[in-house]
Order: sequence, then C-alpha cells, then structure tokens
Amino acid sequence: MLLQKTAEGYKNMAVSKYPEMTQFLTNILPPDQDSPTSGSIEVEPDTTKLEPLKIDMHGSPTDAFQMPAEYSTWFSECFGYEVVLAYLGNNLRDVLFEDMNTKTAKSAFSRLLASLPVLGTYSTSDYKITFADCSPYLITSKTSLADVSARLPDGEEMDMTKFRPNIVVTGAKDAYEEDYWGSLDINGAKVTLAHNCVRCSSLNVDYNTGKPGTGESGQVLKKLQKDRRVDPGHKWSPVFGRYSFWNSRQGPKTLSVGDEVKVTKVNIQRTKWNWPGI
Repeated sequence: MLLQKTAEGYKNMAVSKYPEMTQFLTNILPPDQDSPTSGSIEVEPDTTKLEPLKIDMHGSPTDAFQMPAEYSTWFSECFGYEVVLAYLGNNLRDVLFEDMNTKTAKSAFSRLLASLPVLGTYSTSDYKITFADCSPYLITSKTSLADVSARLPDGEEMDMTKFRPNIVVTGAKDAYEEDYWGSLDINGAKVTLAHNCVRCSSLNVDYNTGKPGTGESGQVLKKLQKDRRVDPGHKWSPVFGRYSFWNSRQGPKTLSVGDEVKVTKVNIQRTKWNWPGI
C-alpha cells in the first residue's frame, strides 16, 4: 500500500484522489524469473528488518511495516512528492459490515440470526481482509459493463479495469441482476456475495494518462448516478458489482478463467450497506 507523507502524517492513497497511481503496473514473478530492469523495481519484503507502521482504512486499523528507504525513494521520484510503501505482512483488518462482524452486531437477537445457516446469513466468526477496501473479492458482470458502455458515445466502451474487479462473470441475462445474487458456486468453490460495491470518482479516471478523464468518458460516475443509486444504506453513490467473501471452511480451491459459475442464492431484495462511517 502507498501512503503520502505530509506534515500532518501519512495519508492513504487511492485512485479517486491520486489518479496517477493508475500508471503503475504490478506483476508477481516466480523465484527463478528475473524482473525487467528498465523503469521497474522488485519488491521482496523481509519483516524482520522493517519498522512497524499503523494504518487505518475506513475505520478498520491494522499494524503494517514500512518498507526500506530505497522503495519509498523510487516511488517518490515517480510521483514527484514524498510517499511511503507499506507492507501488510501477516496482519489483517476487520470487516466492519454490521451483519458480518460480531463486534458491531446491534443486539443479541441479530447475533443469534447470524449463527443460523438455515437462514442463509453469516456465521458469528469475524471476516478478515488485507489492504482491500471492504472485501477480498469484487465480482462484476460483463452484461452490466455493456450497459455502462451503452451510455457512452458510439465507438467508446467502458474499461472493466476502472471497476477493479478480480472476478468477472459472463452470461448474465440482464444488466445488474447481480445486485440480487447472494452466493455463487465457481467450479465447486462457494463464494458469498455480501454487499454492493458503491462507486466513487475513480470511474472517471483516464487510465492512459493517469489524469481525470475528459469528455463523456470522464462523466461515468454522473451517468450512473441517474439510475444506479439503488442501495438505501449509501443512497448518494451508484452501485456496480458485489463485495464478496470466501468460505474458508471449504478448504483450498483453485479458480481459473473459464470456470463455470452457478448462482446458488438469489436475494428477495437488495442488501443494505451498513459499514459504519462510510
């Protein structure tokens, strides 16, 4: 994770406020493969030699580590201002959705409901995440993406990268039907779709330039605000995609491009955003 160093301390960096972040590409290399040398830096964290660092994301804090000066210097030279590269290590953050975290459950009754799998709700064990905003997985559909592209001038298509999913589903009959999906089976792996992903101005960024987009492609957020503000818990932001969670009790699974996806639960109504403070 990158943080800007200011006189007041460290500021979390996200694409919506720092669009120039889109100009960096990351790659995971196997141990026997050398990284390109031109314009790149290879990162190999060793927590035994790193200084501790406190980070708070959306009210969910965690301990982390500050990477050595050589990394911060490299990124600072790229950005043109002082930044720090942080490493999470084995630390994790709490998921603060009220219906998924016993620390924020509002009553003994709600905690009881959460413990009853027959109702299709969540267990009382808290979910954990890394530096991701609110969940480890973000699921979107290409059918919904086509609807966004249809709002742009002829010949322009919305880039799915701007929605930053890590699982993209094809074959949905209707745009935004995933609003109601409660769970999926992906090649035998059970995934819970717990909350809507509410969107910000990062949708308007031009990934080619690292600057706010121009023309109608720089107004995607406004276009979606017309009819996609459908979550009553976050009524001023449009919804695209679903924050999703892995059921760790099922053991390790491998997901691959082209896996079959089955919708195993459809909610009667849309879920309601309830992460405190957002």
